[in-house]
Amino acid sequence: MKKNTVRRFAEMKRSGERISMLTGYDYMWGSLLDEAGIDIILVGDSLGNVVLGFDTTCPVTMDDMIRHTAAVSRGVKNGFVLGDMPFLSANLGVYEAVKNAGRFVAEGGANGVKLEGGAGAAPVIGAIVEAGIPVCAHIGLRPQSVNIQGYVTQGVSEESAEQLRKDALAVEKAGAFAVVLEKVEPGLAGEITRMLSIPTIGIGSGPSCDGQVLVVHDMLGVYEKVPPFVKKYADLRKIILGAAEEYNREVKQGVFPEEKDADNKQTL
Repeated sequence: MKKNTVRRFAEMKRSGERISMLTGYDYMWGSLLDEAGIDIILVGDSLGNVVLGFDTTCPVTMDDMIRHTAAVSRGVKNGFVLGDMPFLSANLGVYEAVKNAGRFVAEGGANGVKLEGGAGAAPVIGAIVEAGIPVCAHIGLRPQSVNIQGYVTQGVSEESAEQLRKDALAVEKAGAFAVVLEKVEPGLAGEITRMLSIPTIGIGSGPSCDGQVLVVHDMLGVYEKVPPFVKKYADLRKIILGAAEEYNREVKQGVFPEEKDADNKQTL
């Protein structure tokens, strides 16, 4: 299997082949998702929620993102590793944005970066692309702007829908190779998908996008609460809790380790 590239994603758009994207946060996730054939492994700033325990993604730093991106990259051979630019890393001027994007590639081993923002982010997207770094844009609901937007469906009013159309066209013109549409009204998401020549990756935006992305912890059922648009493909919470409880019980009862394990030389 060949390494996924920006050119391949463009070909997938033209041929109608759907693009799969999942989040990954360390070497284990990188290697497992890559082995599963996932096209794009996104090292999302959602690690702030599902790994670091924050209420929002805003506390996540560049150092956090670089460390986790590097770990994921070491486990990926064929997938496209996409580093998520955290809060304010692309908002303090073009120079800082390009410098931070460059860290994802040089230090994190990423193949490209994702950044939140529409027409207003177009100059930054253009500068990063000009520096030789592929960019996936992100419009619609933008978690880093949750204090302004809230967690509501975007593009419901005609005014909001028209702004999203402008944002989509602006990021495409700026050179983005794809755009994430998060929690966009499904009919509008389909319209934008047909309007653009670059792939759209949906999350909570209906089935008409060129690809889909989910947070891996959500689709595997690691936590009880997940967004309503998530399909749980497994119930790892139940499996992990069951295994940990059984281990705890066997240790307390002296069942584990058994006598035959007494000579086991393995150490932590």
